[in-house]
Amino acid sequence: MNEEVETIEQDQELARYSRQILFQPIGQEGQRKLLASRVTLIGCGALGSVLANTLVRAGVGFLRIVDRDYLELNNLQRQTLFTEDDIAANLPKAEAARRRLERINSSVTIEAVVTDATHRNIEHLCKEAHLLLDGTDNFETRFLINDVAVKTDRPWVYGACVASIGMAMPILPHKTPCLRCISEEAPPPHMNPTCDTAGVLGPVVNMVAAHQAMEAMKILMGRLDAVNRRLLRFDAWQGSVTMLDMQKAFDQTDCLCCKKNNFEYLEGKFSSSATTLCGRDAVQITPTIGVTIDFAAIADKIRNVTQIEPKFNAFMLKARVEKHEFTVFADGRAIVKGTNKPEEARTLYAKYVGA
Repeated sequence: MNEEVETIEQDQELARYSRQILFQPIGQEGQRKLLASRVTLIGCGALGSVLANTLVRAGVGFLRIVDRDYLELNNLQRQTLFTEDDIAANLPKAEAARRRLERINSSVTIEAVVTDATHRNIEHLCKEAHLLLDGTDNFETRFLINDVAVKTDRPWVYGACVASIGMAMPILPHKTPCLRCISEEAPPPHMNPTCDTAGVLGPVVNMVAAHQAMEAMKILMGRLDAVNRRLLRFDAWQGSVTMLDMQKAFDQTDCLCCKKNNFEYLEGKFSSSATTLCGRDAVQITPTIGVTIDFAAIADKIRNVTQIEPKFNAFMLKARVEKHEFTVFADGRAIVKGTNKPEEARTLYAKYVGA
């Protein structure tokens, strides 16, 4: 055993990370930076659960997990932190994750926040974080993360997956393209497939989250020279990986967000809202302004998960998924029957209509 290995094994704080420390680009210095780091993870579903698991095992000192959702049986196919016991205990994802992670690494401080990240609270949720991680499932929240990251000059790591396709990219504000450099506006709901309409494969989740976690660790250790700044696109089914250099999107465009400091999502300009309809066991979802709906595309997207054929005319679409009935209007507004909880309705809208 060489002198460095012996020193690591004798230091109880470092001993559990000894195999990671032996990787020369990390070493003891990098590990101590990880131990001193603070991360906010927005979303703890498929990507988020893998990210949280990986970073807690790697020794990130503080992890705040923000998630609005609860656990369902179909989550277990890809959301690796959770078990059937968590579902039986009726636990929200953030709390179930906290309990599991504290048993994995008791030296990491883990904070579970069961809430919806919105323009009203995201700056508080990201307070004191050195890095933000994207474990979300919708564009509105990703643009919100992007706004707060650029405004506060915090790095973040984007990730997304659906079906067999995944994408990931680290974003270093004012150095690399931000999300709005690449995509100025969120696509309309009918153009945005979701895991609940197109499915998702577990392997692609792990591929994307592993790349996100690796880039996050580099950033937290201050190894910006090693960060892979390209947009990676995975197709797990085809076995293909494409790396796209997006730097021109930053160098040659006049981005509203990172060049003009116009934080429209953080200011709430494009925020959706949810309103409980008294006495109707229903919630009305009002999406971002300027949304237009293609009813035929929505019907085609959700056809394989509805109990009866979706019906639509020029004015609205009606569909039923399990116990919930959706009425979607041409301006993107929807009434979700079968719940009186706004956060649940927003989650259902994001799953089946898109966001």
